[in-house]
Amino acid sequence: MLPWSAAVHAGGYRRVVAVTAAQSGKTDSMLDVIGARLDQRPAPIIYVGPTKEFLTDQFEPRLMALLDEAQTLKDKVVRGRRMKKTLKHVAGVRVRLAHAGSSSALKSDPAALALIDEFDEMMANVKGQGDVLGLVEARGETYADFVTAITSTPSRGLVETELDPASGLEFWSKATVDDLESPIWKLWQEGTRHHWAWPCRHCSEFFVPRFRQLRWPDRATPTQAKRDAVLVCPHCGGIHGEPDKAWMNERGAMVAPGQTVALVDGRPVVTGAPEESPTLSMWTSGLCSPFVTWGQRAETYLTALQSGDQNRIQTAMNAAFGECYSLTGGGDVPEWQEIMERRQPFRPGEVPTAGLRLVMGVDVQKFSLV
Repeated sequence: MLPWSAAVHAGGYRRVVAVTAAQSGKTDSMLDVIGARLDQRPAPIIYVGPTKEFLTDQFEPRLMALLDEAQTLKDKVVRGRRMKKTLKHVAGVRVRLAHAGSSSALKSDPAALALIDEFDEMMANVKGQGDVLGLVEARGETYADFVTAITSTPSRGLVETELDPASGLEFWSKATVDDLESPIWKLWQEGTRHHWAWPCRHCSEFFVPRFRQLRWPDRATPTQAKRDAVLVCPHCGGIHGEPDKAWMNERGAMVAPGQTVALVDGRPVVTGAPEESPTLSMWTSGLCSPFVTWGQRAETYLTALQSGDQNRIQTAMNAAFGECYSLTGGGDVPEWQEIMERRQPFRPGEVPTAGLRLVMGVDVQKFSLV
């Protein structure tokens, strides 16, 4: 989250998007950005959370802890009657806390900095007034340096990968809009599409960690997977254990398609420029979180898989790994040529004698069965 936080504070992009797993420091990073802006360049701020309960029960107490503990801010807070749960006055400017269900709060104050937390949990249209992002960004039209910072875990979408010829890294490819339900992923792929990449401890080649590189013994139980999970380098097959994570994170870098990265004197050096876009977007696998082990991620996934509940499996993929979930399997979907090679000389209207069952699939639309 450090590159994201630095980019939001530095400005230069109208939107800065971060997509990652749960327990990856997204909300703490937003608090860091708020504190830095109030301390160094005070300007009106609006923070948007998914629900009113989240604002009042979770975020507001953490914001007050920040303001009380920061030596340069605690004396700049206006207290007493003017202090409300959803409105603070700090260093002469307003900090508005709003939630996605209140169109009036989203339209109440101009702001130089807007922060939207857990974007995928928000409704597409707020009481007929428009989408959350549009309402919030309209608040910043009077500020030349206005920035919207957006974070979320993703939800559903069919997303595949592609090999970048410049760097040899495997990036998420751009999905068609019809294949995406996740609002944050749509925003992410409109931007620069940076990925957090790691160097292998064995071959020093960089790779983008994702679910498919996490391995555990065949037929392992969730408990066994928690104990024995490892990460495998896609280049050399080198095996990494949990203690290697800190070493790789220290040498990791955000890399976009078209850029290259290499270790120089033990530090990552990124060359080249990302695709031009008003949105700086970053994706990080949940495997990179310093707060949750690879074994815990594997246990969460296998437990959900054993339940057979697609909702639990989706939650595991979204919250544990920061990846979109699709019933069709995402990047494992075969090419059409592979399917054509398996065709047989069957004729319409005839059931082959070797068949045991005749199965029909129906595409369910809103008003019809196609």
